[in-house]
Amino acid sequence: MIPDPVLEKYRQTPHAPGVYLMKDAGGKTIYVGKAKDLKKRLSSYFIKKDHHDGKTLALLEMIRDFEVIITSSGHEAFILESNLIKEYDPKYNVILKDGKNYPLLRIDMNDDYPSIMRVRTIKKDNALYFGPYSSSLSVNRTLTQIQRLFRLRKCKNTQFKNRSRPCLNYQIKACLGLCCNKVSSEEYKRQVQDAILFLKGRSKEVIDILKARMTAYAESQEYEKAAQVRDTLSAVSRIMEKQVVVSPDMKDRDIIAFASDRGSMVITVMMVRSGYLIDTAHYPFDLGFKEPEEMLPAFLHDYYENLGLLPSSILLSREIENRAFFEDRLSEKKQGRVSIHVPARGEKKRLVDMAGINASQELEKRLLREDEERAAVFMLKDLLSMDRLPERIECFDNSNLSGQDPVSAMVVFKDGRPYKEGYRKFIIRDMDTPDDYAAMFKVLSRRFSKEPSKMQFPDLLLVDGGKGQLGMALAVLKDLEIEDRFMTAGLAKKDEAKGEAYDKIYIPGRSNPLNTSNAVKALYLLQRVRDEAHRFAITFQRNRREKRAGLSFLDDIPGIGPKKKKALLMHFKGLSAIKAASVEEIAALPGMTQRLAEKLVQALQDITELNI
Repeated sequence: MIPDPVLEKYRQTPHAPGVYLMKDAGGKTIYVGKAKDLKKRLSSYFIKKDHHDGKTLALLEMIRDFEVIITSSGHEAFILESNLIKEYDPKYNVILKDGKNYPLLRIDMNDDYPSIMRVRTIKKDNALYFGPYSSSLSVNRTLTQIQRLFRLRKCKNTQFKNRSRPCLNYQIKACLGLCCNKVSSEEYKRQVQDAILFLKGRSKEVIDILKARMTAYAESQEYEKAAQVRDTLSAVSRIMEKQVVVSPDMKDRDIIAFASDRGSMVITVMMVRSGYLIDTAHYPFDLGFKEPEEMLPAFLHDYYENLGLLPSSILLSREIENRAFFEDRLSEKKQGRVSIHVPARGEKKRLVDMAGINASQELEKRLLREDEERAAVFMLKDLLSMDRLPERIECFDNSNLSGQDPVSAMVVFKDGRPYKEGYRKFIIRDMDTPDDYAAMFKVLSRRFSKEPSKMQFPDLLLVDGGKGQLGMALAVLKDLEIEDRFMTAGLAKKDEAKGEAYDKIYIPGRSNPLNTSNAVKALYLLQRVRDEAHRFAITFQRNRREKRAGLSFLDDIPGIGPKKKKALLMHFKGLSAIKAASVEEIAALPGMTQRLAEKLVQALQDITELNI
């Protein structure tokens, strides 16, 4: 039901381009949109409500006010919408929130010995940026490939400047060891330039350069260097064999297409450099309250805002509004002409169709996975004889090392998949011996003492263990007087010695485990939840243990007593920041000297190498 004051404000809205901000009862902006005609767009929310899906209806139920900002053109509305989404981070906006964090690779050629780094934003610092990449996995794979091929340094600037002996990376031939060997800046930068050409997709040029360099080293009888170049040449050639020529004109271009269905969308970007297809990236999105045609320009704006090197041509599967505006903006950024086309025939149309097929296949895979996850949730409901779907599943896992640093972790699955926004970590205090019951009581008490309005109850609480652990959890919930608020189940590992084929599910009021032979998908879902809780708890406990060990490590360095340790920790706020500090920064602290700072930096480098 739309409140009357909102409808009255709608009636006064003009037919003009601009941006609208939807607000909830607390005045918080929950959605930002743009329109060529504000009144016409708002009528689709407030007047023509028959065709709304569940998501739109959920948004409308929360709206208690809205605000409009009139602009002079659709161009201005587009830019203003982008800026407001980044400013307010609205709950129901998806596209530009996700897009701003695409990972990139950065190389600063102003350094004498440049390194290649992962970053999230482009700064105006005259460095070279490559990307964006569709995921951390993608950028890490590229970084590993580059470092394996060209053996660029991996250490941070502080470690590099203060290192006195080769690190493990040099010993396993993963780095040139330039910090401790006679490798000139010019020689190292040649390697970096090769890496840059490779990142630009100029693999053929890299091969030609390496062949000439190998021949020159051989003629000057520098056979060891010639062998190193030969190995790099061989590796680059193998990679190039896997790349396909898709554009006979050998131009640089991006081909972008999308597929959408059932409220989901995948945008596919095929990067063609020198005619070779060097990467195909998929970017999935929830359509939310936008049409696919609106999502594409929003994606282009955010994607190319964070792109290091722009191509000279962009091919699209669908026409977009403000195409000329995009061309001018990108051409200014590139400092060269960037053209945007929607080809209707010929070779370029074939490339766009290829991107569209890739997008459709990726969307189909994702929707199929969602269907399977949803089917597992329905199957789990029937298996556990629940009166409602277990849409929210919570699982806790405790972790300690001989009673030291006890912690617990909570993971949440929603609709059959991890919901990481709901994950929680718990530090368990006043315990120095392993005690699962005491730990569970502390953690469940802290978790469920909150009002459901602040943190909703789960539909299903999963316990790692059999009848004993389940009974223990139920006793805790009974003490808290919430044992009837949701379903609780225990998951015990199978006993292979007894010939058991599956893990066992226990529920309250039943002594034997459930028969899961006809509900394997439901069992697999619970196994995923349990394994994720175990992984999350173990990682948290390990980090706590390493942090404590690292801080106590300062006590073992001669010359650093309690006062200096306190000064270091208060100034740098932790061991990681001390590791990243220079000798000069450390020596500037009260009580520290240049010699002691050098000793500390060297000790920290040594412990870092041991942890590689």
